[in-house]
Amino acid sequence: MTQSATAATATADPAAADPAAAEPVPPGAARGAHACATAPGRVSPARPSDPAHTLSVVIPTLNARARLPGCLGALRGARAAGAVDQVIVADGGSTDGTQRIAREHGAIVVAAPAGRGTQLAAGAAAACGGWLLFLHADTRLAPGWERTLAAHLGSGSGARTAAAFRLAFDEVSDGAERVARLANWRARRFGLPYGDQGLVIARSLYDAVGGYRALPLMEDVDLVRRLGRRRIRLLDARAVTSAARYRRGGWWARPARNLCVLGLYLLGVPLRLVRRLYG
Repeated sequence: MTQSATAATATADPAAADPAAAEPVPPGAARGAHACATAPGRVSPARPSDPAHTLSVVIPTLNARARLPGCLGALRGARAAGAVDQVIVADGGSTDGTQRIAREHGAIVVAAPAGRGTQLAAGAAAACGGWLLFLHADTRLAPGWERTLAAHLGSGSGARTAAAFRLAFDEVSDGAERVARLANWRARRFGLPYGDQGLVIARSLYDAVGGYRALPLMEDVDLVRRLGRRRIRLLDARAVTSAARYRRGGWWARPARNLCVLGLYLLGVPLRLVRRLYG
C-alpha cells in the first residue's frame, strides 16, 4: 500500500518507449544474477569482497519518468562513496522512457509483470546485496539518510530487524504534516510502515520470512506483518514522498479511504474487492 501515487501522472507516450528491452527475471530466478554489476561504461568504486556488507536498492516502476530522477538522484552520493553497491529498477512495462532514465542513472533494469509485489520480488531476486533497500519511485531519501542507515546496519540488532524511514511529503501544509505524523505513529506503535517509507532488511531475514508476495495490493503490509512489530524499527531520517494522490483525493478523504482499505484487508476481505475501494 502507498500513501502516494503508484506511478507518475505523466501521460504514457508509446513513441518514447525504450529502444532496449529490460532484462526479464522469471519467477524463481536465482538471486544475485547481476553480481553487483554496474551499467556499461560506469566506473564502480571499490566493493567489499564480503556480500554480507553490500547494499542493493530495489525500485519498482511503471511510467515513472517524472519522479524517478529525484529518487535516483538522492542515491548518487551514497553510490559514489560505495555505500550503495547496486541499484535495480524493476519495471512493469513502462512506455514513457522510464527504463532509459534508469539506465542513464546507472541502474540495472529488470522486467517483471506489472504489480508492485511482483516487481519488488523480481528486483530482490536479481539483487546481490547482503542488505536490501526497497524504495518507491516517487520517494526520495532526505540528505543525511546514509549516516542514519549506516548506524542501523552496524548495530548489533540490525540484521535481526527491518527498518523504515520517517514519512514526509513534498508539500508543506497542515494536511501533509498531519498525515505524516499519524503514519509515523502507526509505524512506531504497530510496526506497520507503508511502502513509501522505504524498507531496509538483511537478505537473510528477507528470505527467512518469505519476501514479497505477488499481491495486487497490500504487499508492504503483508511483509511487515510477517516480520512482526518487534522486528520493525523507524529510522531518524526522512523519506520524502509525492503528495499527488492526496492533492487529488483530499487530505481528509484519502487517509480515511486508506484506513478503510487496511481494515478490510486485516479482516480478510479478498484483495480484488479491496482494490476497488483503494482506487
